[in-house]
Amino acid sequence: AGKSTLLEVLAGLQAPTSGSFEIDVERRQRSLLPDTPHFEPWLKAREVVELALHLSTRATDDKRIDEVLEQTGLSKAAERRVGGFSRGMLQRLGLATAVVAKPQLIMLDEPASALDPQGRREVLDLVAAMKGDATVLFSSHILSDVQEVCDRVAVLNHGKVLFQGPLHELLVGRAIPRITVKLAAPNIAAIALLNEQPWIRGVQEVQPGVLEIDPRSTQDAQAQLIPILALAPCKVVSITPQEVTLEDAFLELTT
Repeated sequence: AGKSTLLEVLAGLQAPTSGSFEIDVERRQRSLLPDTPHFEPWLKAREVVELALHLSTRATDDKRIDEVLEQTGLSKAAERRVGGFSRGMLQRLGLATAVVAKPQLIMLDEPASALDPQGRREVLDLVAAMKGDATVLFSSHILSDVQEVCDRVAVLNHGKVLFQGPLHELLVGRAIPRITVKLAAPNIAAIALLNEQPWIRGVQEVQPGVLEIDPRSTQDAQAQLIPILALAPCKVVSITPQEVTLEDAFLELTT
């Protein structure tokens, strides 16, 4: 898609082949966490974070270093040399170096991709806690993470922006929610009748008597689903629109 390349251009590590951009933040107030951070293996974790702080501010602050090591789950590994760190620990250390100087713009490239579920949870909580203190440009293919922490989103496909704006506009305006229909008992006739409708992409019986319907439009589903079910010899227990996810909206845009 070009996510990593875009972040490197914004950080000044690559020059764009065309176009231009403006960032209303001084260069020293920007930080970038690449998707695979690397550090000198002979340095200790504390020394890496201290060096990052000094390079950004020309100062040191032991209290701030301790705070960041604690936030990223590295307090117990602070005196270990990073040459023995796992990929997940290197990711945590990279995040610590990216935030320690409290920059105004923090660019994170797949910050949770190498972490276990607990580590991902800690990273997402840390990103969410930055709201109001810094602008975070968060790049990820894990769309549930993006949906959880981002206010605005941009969808990239082969280097082109397909959507850019508030997350709620994408969820409400782009994706068509699937519909779960629960019947009192399995009914082959109802499934066959639904599959004949041109406004339905497909019908799947996910459990006995529980149908998942993929409509082509919300308007058609609202107007025609109940009348169609009324024609089938079945008893309907419930009709429930599923919550639209960012993944649904992404697939709607890119396929």
